Amino acid sequence: MIEPVLEKIAERILGFDEASLAGLWEKYRDRMERFDASREWERSVIIFFMINAVRAKNRIFNEQVLRLRKGETSLVSSRKGKKPDLKLVK
Repeated sequence: MIEPVLEKIAERILGFDEASLAGLWEKYRDRMERFDASREWERSVIIFFMINAVRAKNRIFNEQVLRLRKGETSLVSSRKGKKPDLKLVK
């Protein structure tokens, strides 16, 4: 029962464009950094990570499209043995 709900949420989120979400990123990051034991704080954390998920998905998608246009293999095989490009977010 939970999987169909998650799929519907994902489908709705896919309808949002990154530019619209980018304007909300800082708001929810700031809210998330000001911890309090409230439902509002919990929602802020979830929203912040949904925005980051869309950003990550778009980055992976764009990298893959560029690689395909250049005739390269997939992102996974081309990064074998390399460390991932990760940033520490505080």
